[in-house]
Amino acid sequence: MCTVVILRRPGHDWPLVIGANRDEMLDRPSRAPGRHWPDRDHVIAGRDELAGGTWLALNDDRIIAAVLNRYGSLGPDAAKRSRGELPLEAVDHAEAGAAAHALRHLEPTSYRTFNMIIADVREAFWVRSDGETIQAAEIPVGLSMITAQDLNDTGNSPRMRFHMDRFRAAPAPDPGLRDWDAWKALLGSRDRGAEATYRGAMNIETDFGFGTVSSSLLALPNVERTELKPQWLYADGRPDEAEFAAVDLA
Repeated sequence: MCTVVILRRPGHDWPLVIGANRDEMLDRPSRAPGRHWPDRDHVIAGRDELAGGTWLALNDDRIIAAVLNRYGSLGPDAAKRSRGELPLEAVDHAEAGAAAHALRHLEPTSYRTFNMIIADVREAFWVRSDGETIQAAEIPVGLSMITAQDLNDTGNSPRMRFHMDRFRAAPAPDPGLRDWDAWKALLGSRDRGAEATYRGAMNIETDFGFGTVSSSLLALPNVERTELKPQWLYADGRPDEAEFAAVDLA
């Protein structure tokens, strides 16, 4: 049950800012973001060593794609394709709109249910599969959040119910000043307020070997600010314990 927080600010120097926690079985092997695919040398992404795909990708055209399981669909299914293929498919495109359109036409029964975020500085989309249909909707301007439930579904997601207002009230990241402190603290928060289960926390820990295994902070600059470059900070471990280090995007 991963989490993606997306802040859209058209016209801003940094119109797209994303924070993402990956929740997974703690013993599932992975590699930190890099150019791990020789046939996709335009793609930087973390690599899942079990299935060979990724949970979060950025390409040289500055498209970001992330995939999340939907509620009740944790883990692989030997009869279906890996959802880790989907961000790689998305970043084979040069525009977020084209990527979202292409993924809408995949065969939904080939994959377990999923949520996806596909975004560039101009457009951002939530792509949702219920196993029978795949739909895409534009993500609104401002701050949005998604987990295993629908986008901004505070009614069904304890995590969004408790943390969305915390993100909205926090100072927005300032990538130009390398100031990500507020979002780092929120991504690392184990606080769940009055929520009864681990699902209320951003940074989760369980007694069955499942939890938050890494965290990312990404920002894309305005295309008119050619002197600014994309940023990706990655914590290879729990975000309240592991250091956020800059990913080499060259």
